Amino acid sequence: MRVRRQHGFTYIGLLVAVAVLGLLLTLAARVWSTTEQREREAQLLFVGHAYRHAIGSYFASGHHFPQTLEELLVDERTPLARHHLRRLYPDPMTGQADWTLILTADGTGIMGVASSSKAAPIKRRNFSFDDRAFVDAECVCLWQFTYSPNRFTPATGPTASGNSALTPANTQSHTQPSGQFGTFTPGTISAPSRGVGGSPSVNRPLAPGGASGQTPDENNSGSN
Repeated sequence: MRVRRQHGFTYIGLLVAVAVLGLLLTLAARVWSTTEQREREAQLLFVGHAYRHAIGSYFASGHHFPQTLEELLVDERTPLARHHLRRLYPDPMTGQADWTLILTADGTGIMGVASSSKAAPIKRRNFSFDDRAFVDAECVCLWQFTYSPNRFTPATGPTASGNSALTPANTQSHTQPSGQFGTFTPGTISAPSRGVGGSPSVNRPLAPGGASGQTPDENNSGSN
């Protein structure tokens, strides 16, 4: 009887140990999955910034957005070919080159890229100024790495798949109306206004007890 009881307690102890081990493995898997996703999101930010910078460099060279991502590798619009991007990076969230292309308003150029993953991001805060639109995004696919000529207006446009974007892109440059603000040009100092007889007008102080514009000497001469 005692031997059977000991075997029974040993069996129960093994079941408890297996259950605890399974729970620990589950927790470790969750921690590992969270850590891996954080690393992928960090890689997505790095690669997305690289694409955004490359598109901005391409636009600055000719005021046109590229029609394909391959044009970022070799830009032959100038006599000396330029390389805005070292290589085409895959989407870190999917591991494949299946980027969602963000097109301009007229659909003729690529102004940015976005991940095709539908995963919910872990990072929700503490983004850079250029990524301020990523705050509280429900999907990493909403992290649109777009280039806008106006840095203070994040531009988003329709995707290559035809899905509607957050707001239409605005790539038109805004110029300041001439004559609205006065400017100073070195070497062009305006001449003082002329008074009666062609002499420069001088603002004279108010003499004690006298009228404005008269000096004490003039007051004395008038009294004599």
